[in-house]
Amino acid sequence: MIADRLKGITPFIVMDVLEKAREMERKGINVIHLEVGEPDFDAPECVKDAVCKAVKDGVTHYTHSLGIIELREAISEFYKKRYRVNVSPDRIIVNSGTSPAMLCLFAALLNPGDEVIISDPHYPCYPNFIRFVEGELVPVPVYEEDGFQYRTEDVKKRITGKTKAVFINSPSNPTGTLLSKERMAELAELGPYIISDEIYHGLVYEGTEHSILEVTDNAFVLDGFSKRYAMTGFRLGYLIAPEQFIRPIQKIQQNFFISPNSMVQMAGIAALRDAGDYVEKIKQVYNERRKYMIERLRKMGFNITVEPTGAFYIFVNASHINTDSYKLAFDILENAHLGVTPGIDFGKNAEGYLRFSYADSIENIAEGMDRLQRYIESRG
Repeated sequence: MIADRLKGITPFIVMDVLEKAREMERKGINVIHLEVGEPDFDAPECVKDAVCKAVKDGVTHYTHSLGIIELREAISEFYKKRYRVNVSPDRIIVNSGTSPAMLCLFAALLNPGDEVIISDPHYPCYPNFIRFVEGELVPVPVYEEDGFQYRTEDVKKRITGKTKAVFINSPSNPTGTLLSKERMAELAELGPYIISDEIYHGLVYEGTEHSILEVTDNAFVLDGFSKRYAMTGFRLGYLIAPEQFIRPIQKIQQNFFISPNSMVQMAGIAALRDAGDYVEKIKQVYNERRKYMIERLRKMGFNITVEPTGAFYIFVNASHINTDSYKLAFDILENAHLGVTPGIDFGKNAEGYLRFSYADSIENIAEGMDRLQRYIESRG
């Protein structure tokens, strides 16, 4: 008998699209992949060198369960330099990616029935982490005309005695838009903890991203190395938490994960201290792709009210083509051989939208846009 806690776990639809695309490719069909949010760049050379050196030096054993102190100090230095906030290394927990960090966070924060407010649309996996520990999610619709920012009054209306946290993600997946520092401050003043997913920090092309720690310490920060440094396969992330949560989360880490990968932690230090120029270089490439894709989509008739300025996604309303985004995405895949993500993957308020990723070469993006244009024209 399968455990009840798994009954509410939903599939990750973008993976359904990807797996169908892989089946088509095995049959010899060429598919352009604009569905997956993974950098197409290789990891920085300094990162690869650090891993090799760590292995040669025998840095291949368990580490401190919170992560090696040198990495936590490097993260602390990064926050001081980037955001001008003081974060003690003792408030940082290094994990094997932000997903384990999120699981530890919610396990420590939520009792059964406790509520977490999340935006709609949102990253598809957020609700499943909350449900897994028997928490309740409270979706709050956000709208394109607002740049998909929370309306503070809408959040306030949904706060109850069971509300433990408000979840924010800026730059956002799937929308690519940023939450303003002023809006962050307004949300922080409402009282519950703020959980801030900052994994796309560093990939901002217009404006400035802000850490929630600039406006409050009553917050949790999720971040890592996958997106900014193109280190998805390294599986390295971290959680910054209020001091009283560190020991409880450490006990979860000790029991369930023991410690993050030792040599990968050395790579994290190298990324923070030596890969800044590399990040700036790939940002320029992403920005060129972003501008190109926005222009092509607009020429095809897609109305982009607020341009995305962060991460590597463009979220567009395609309801004029088909209001069923799931059917539309798979029809585009079948007939145009182009992978895109249906909006319904990101929440009820995202139905009718499609997400396009520009984490691919400009040549593939151009071909993908050509295929999409032919698909639209074929429908009359």
